[in-house]
Amino acid sequence: MAEPSRVIHIRNVGHEISETDLLQVVQPFGAVAKLVMLRTKNQALVQMEDLSASISAIQYYTTIQPSVRGRNVYLQYSSHQELTTDQSSHGRNPDQDEPNRILLVTVHHMLYPMTVEVLHQVFSPYGFVEKIVTFQKTAGFQALIQFQSRQSAIQAAGALHGRNIYDGCCQLDIQYSNLSELQVHYNNDRSRDFTNPSLPTEQRPRSSQLGYNDPSLFGFQQPGAAYGQMGQAAVIAAAFGGTLPPGVTGTNDRCTLIVSNLNSDKIDADKLFNLFSIYGNIVRIKVLRNKPDHALVQMADGLQAELAIHYLKGAMLLGQKLEVNFSKYPSITPAPDAHDYSTSNLNRFNSNVAKNYRHCCAPTKIIHISALSPEISEDAILEHLGEHGTIVKSKLFEASGKTQALVQFESEEEATEALVCKHASKLEGSTIRISFSQMQNI
Repeated sequence: MAEPSRVIHIRNVGHEISETDLLQVVQPFGAVAKLVMLRTKNQALVQMEDLSASISAIQYYTTIQPSVRGRNVYLQYSSHQELTTDQSSHGRNPDQDEPNRILLVTVHHMLYPMTVEVLHQVFSPYGFVEKIVTFQKTAGFQALIQFQSRQSAIQAAGALHGRNIYDGCCQLDIQYSNLSELQVHYNNDRSRDFTNPSLPTEQRPRSSQLGYNDPSLFGFQQPGAAYGQMGQAAVIAAAFGGTLPPGVTGTNDRCTLIVSNLNSDKIDADKLFNLFSIYGNIVRIKVLRNKPDHALVQMADGLQAELAIHYLKGAMLLGQKLEVNFSKYPSITPAPDAHDYSTSNLNRFNSNVAKNYRHCCAPTKIIHISALSPEISEDAILEHLGEHGTIVKSKLFEASGKTQALVQFESEEEATEALVCKHASKLEGSTIRISFSQMQNI
């Protein structure tokens, strides 16, 4: 037997075997310093952090035959005592530096916005992520992701390189960075230091500069079917602070809801659209002719349907307490009495997806109004909404160069009526947008 070495030589490593697979073979014995895949030879070299870990692994596998993905692999001491940078260049990507705790990630085919939250949700299962910095380069959207340990970075790179965050798009191309430490000055959508939450946020430019606000970019390619592959609810869970609301699984595939106990004298498909579109994109809505206090609402995906049930069950709408459940029908068949919203630019989740999930909440007393005319007066807004209930307080303000307003009603029911009746209505030439505000008071 060769002289003991920190470097273990692994043979019969088929193309179906990944770096992560090999890490699972040797990591129980100690930390891995370097891992090099010699793809053309069906071999790999693994350097353990210390000699005792290497000796333990070799001793164990002389009595047990390791098998990876159905293929026997063979471990022995390498003639090398240490892996050099030259040898590392035979690794996963020839122009990469040796493994480092900082990864350079390029996202190809990016149909949905990437934020720090999304990247954190995708990379954090492999270890503690200390810092993330994102930027736009000619190569496309890129991010630097700093793990606490090199081990975690190696695992993440091995598991995620070449994978899609969403079905058919947002492909991850991962290399090791040659930086030793990331400098983060602001905690916002573009950069984050998870070890220093007290950093300022800085004024962020509008995301429309990146061109994501154009619904035609997506057509109706909703991130519904798309939240696959890397965990159905990555973006959404991130938007909700890391965990989904209670009872929302993120794995449901039923998209159509039955809504009952409606006020049949006052309700119509557009009013239901205005309310349910807060929780996801709407495909079709059908008020049932034979049961006018019932309606079917088809959401773009099962997760959005779950959110609508979670937040709207028991809500008061036009004097009636809503009942919202999954329908036995998988979808609403196109028909003259089924209103089709699949191409509507009023759907809220055509852009700023993560932000819209962040705004999901049960009906509140305060509504937020945007897309207002710059010259609008507070009185004009109050006159437009006053018929729906008692307005307690209001505030007109400017944010990101846009005129916006907050209006507080006496009850959630009054605020809900104002939203369903006046979202997407015209006010002084502008089609206004209304959502519930999560603020406690104005």
